Amino acid sequence: MTRIGSSDLDIFPLSLGGNVFGWTADRDTSFAILDEFVAGGGDFIDTADSYSAWVPGNSGGDSERIIGEWLASRRPEGVVVATKVSQHPEFTGLAAANVRAAAEASLKRLGVQAIDLYYAHFDDEQVPLAETVAAFGSLVSDGLVRHVAVSNYSAERIREWIGHAQEQGVALPVAVQPHYNLVHRNDVEENIVPVAEEFGLGLVPYFALAKGFLTGKYSSTNAAGQPSPRAGAAATYATDHGLEIIAALETIGRAHDVSIAATALAWLRAQPAVVAPIASASRVEQVGDLLDGGRVELTTDEISELTRISTWTPAAV
Repeated sequence: MTRIGSSDLDIFPLSLGGNVFGWTADRDTSFAILDEFVAGGGDFIDTADSYSAWVPGNSGGDSERIIGEWLASRRPEGVVVATKVSQHPEFTGLAAANVRAAAEASLKRLGVQAIDLYYAHFDDEQVPLAETVAAFGSLVSDGLVRHVAVSNYSAERIREWIGHAQEQGVALPVAVQPHYNLVHRNDVEENIVPVAEEFGLGLVPYFALAKGFLTGKYSSTNAAGQPSPRAGAAATYATDHGLEIIAALETIGRAHDVSIAATALAWLRAQPAVVAPIASASRVEQVGDLLDGGRVELTTDEISELTRISTWTPAAV
């Protein structure tokens, strides 16, 4: 088990991403995925109030509703649910009234008395940060939220958030959710990790498998031709360097009898401040690889080799 920052949340060190629920996984498939994840020892689920408003026929809150129905049906013990605010079509931004209304709507959809971990999904510079911090603080003091966190915030804005929280005497953030994986490293390692280490924040990286690229299913530089909702995005990484990383993951994974995906997740888990990478599954048979990624321990040499081979230096301007 792994503790999320300074919170009292002890979790399996892999978070199941709920972004696919109501999108590439329908209700029944989502239930089966959640069942498999919990049966295998998983207990940390990540979603957002905006998932999956981009799907024709959906309105936002779709993932939360499915998770809420599953929680009501299964009544699992010890499951930690994280969700986010600022992107739902009806609750956009981080003004205080909006944060409160969105949290209440999420609570209703999830069917829980308190949200375990509540993220500011994206920074809203149109609203004074002090107002947003106070709004999150009041959610904690009023018992609607157990712990607060930030997602997609710059290092500077994280520092500002913490400063406001300290001045106001309200709950400090315990986690930060950045875009971070083997093929997207520089910004997080140079800017976010130092802040996380300084203030004891747990990193919960999203796109941990680089939108599917780090599963190894793209074996050529023509990834855009794959029949997948994320194939176009994965094509960004399907370069000669990217495929070299995949080859190294395959070799190291074979030594541990785990998949490329599990090996990529294990490397991410081994990075400073990381507590639980987020990865999603659209099919039940994918869940085992995610659970392996939360358990397998790579050697120091294997971690160093993956770090070396995935290092990217921007071209000089």
